Amino acid sequence: MTKGASMLQVAVLGLLLAGGLTIPYVATAQPAAVTVSAAPGAFPLIRGGRPARIEADVTDYPGVLRAVQDLRGDLASLSGGAATREAPVVIIGTIGKSAAIDALIAAGKLDVSGVRGQWDGFVQQVVEDPRPGLKQALVIAGADKRGTIYGAYDLSERAGVSPWSWWADAPVIRRAEVFIAPGANVQKPRVRYRGIFLNDENPALYGWANKTFGGFNHAFYERVYELTLRLKGNYLWPAMWGKALYDDDPLSAPLADEMGVILGTSHHEPMMRAHVEWERYGQGRWDYAKNPQVLREFWRAGVERMGANESLVTVGMRGDGD
Repeated sequence: MTKGASMLQVAVLGLLLAGGLTIPYVATAQPAAVTVSAAPGAFPLIRGGRPARIEADVTDYPGVLRAVQDLRGDLASLSGGAATREAPVVIIGTIGKSAAIDALIAAGKLDVSGVRGQWDGFVQQVVEDPRPGLKQALVIAGADKRGTIYGAYDLSERAGVSPWSWWADAPVIRRAEVFIAPGANVQKPRVRYRGIFLNDENPALYGWANKTFGGFNHAFYERVYELTLRLKGNYLWPAMWGKALYDDDPLSAPLADEMGVILGTSHHEPMMRAHVEWERYGQGRWDYAKNPQVLREFWRAGVERMGANESLVTVGMRGDGD
């Protein structure tokens, strides 16, 4: 392993690498399938070792623009080349946040009926004559911020870049030709919250995080957030053995919200307060029958600190330290 954690540390994330390294190319009859053959009407994502050019509206969400930049890097790694001004165009944006996407919808060229208003939904569609002077484009439109992010990462994965390319050093196999079949690929989740719990993170992940990032700080969590999103997750219970995401690094929580990850706290950490924060700041006993006022103030501070960040609040109280 050169960059990411060992497989033991990856396992701590609560997810398993499965399916080997096979790139999921499928028959071109499937709408928006990824293929190595230039079938009629297919969009050239990579042609002659050169990737398509990615366009996004600067007014879109910062998390979307992050994912767009990641997709550019992924396609460069996959193709071994750089996009040119004459390259085919991929247009990415969120409905209501991207002028280009909204214009395609208004013109009747992009069908978003299957995703509009759908939590975390997106559509990938090959569009003919999307604007004057452009004969064809691959369009990725999200119903919301995460939908757009998933649409970008899904294209990257289906083209051949594993979500585990950083964490598990999954190799990226060069491809000189990659095409997207005509039609539309619509995706939306069946489960509303899907994510990771960093539990029992000592000693393996703890030692590696300290050596690599200097601790469980926002630089570490940036990688965890990205992995979560590449796997189409949206939710995180952060490391909790003597750690407090909000308290340890004030940049970690805002970064989660920017990137599109919903934060929560584990089964015995109510109201967005980490267990160790009671040890750091609490007074008296962890017993609501005997210490209600102090506990209410402690919990109120957790919710106030959470602010407008997208969050899922645990409300159940359990024993001190579970």
